[in-house]
Amino acid sequence: MISPEVQYDAVLKDNRASSSWPARHIEARTKWKNQKIPLSMSAFEKVQLARHASRPTGLDYILALSPDFIELHGDRLYRDDPSVIGGIGTFENQAITYIALQKGRSTEDNIYRNFAMAHPEGYRKALRLMKQAEKFNRPIVTFIDTPGAYPGIGAEERGQAEAIATNLMAMSQLRVPILSIIIGEGGSGGALALAVANEVHMMEHAIYSVLSPEGFASILWKDASKAKQAAELMRLTAQDLKSLEIIEHVYDEPLEGAHSYPFIVFDEVAFGMSSFLQKYMKKSPNYLLEQRYNKYRKIGIFEHVPPTRSTL
Repeated sequence: MISPEVQYDAVLKDNRASSSWPARHIEARTKWKNQKIPLSMSAFEKVQLARHASRPTGLDYILALSPDFIELHGDRLYRDDPSVIGGIGTFENQAITYIALQKGRSTEDNIYRNFAMAHPEGYRKALRLMKQAEKFNRPIVTFIDTPGAYPGIGAEERGQAEAIATNLMAMSQLRVPILSIIIGEGGSGGALALAVANEVHMMEHAIYSVLSPEGFASILWKDASKAKQAAELMRLTAQDLKSLEIIEHVYDEPLEGAHSYPFIVFDEVAFGMSSFLQKYMKKSPNYLLEQRYNKYRKIGIFEHVPPTRSTL
């Protein structure tokens, strides 16, 4: 089993070799930008790329942005959930509270992380850290990559639905800026529980939906093998969600995916975070609450159909 400390050391060793970054970045970025041509990719191909085992994890992003990151543990009620990582780091001299739904690299690590499917104590740990961030006026940045909240009996017995609902309510009322970034899968309420934010950003090949294409196909057609057809109907890609104004920004990825040039993708996210902080850090708490409220109120289309004699 890979411990979090081993993961930290591996990423930090690469990040701290920063003197070699500029040359590597310029060469790789030039190659990447030259390859950025219109690419026809189906929604299900994006689903498969979002699930790629080598994609950067939430911890990778956090340590690339804030090498001084300190992880904080436990929900103070039951236990520490390794599926959710949270703590404090600095970015551009600003203290940030980071929270991430964390997938593993190997089979053993994924078992330890429960494949990023959080238990109730994971969401309660996140809520504790978000309340702490509000107390000390720290902005909150969440990284989301999960197929959904853990549906096991123990999780349900400990109040999975209540924990998610509490997070939704609490995040809508936090008086600090919140940025949520979908870096892989954004599945169901398990993702939404950390995504009630002033802005939601997505990687180019990430997905965000109420459930998986396989689950959608199983419900609609009683046949999970029709997941490819379901993905086309669900409007779950970053491009679809941007056009629907559900998210605010899409980060470019290399043609092969974020895992092919991760340090360039980290740079893209760093630029987006910097722009977000410049935009929101000087805003009043009342503005943040109103902006967040209006963001979610405008999602969706409603049509009034007058009653007819046949419907009375």
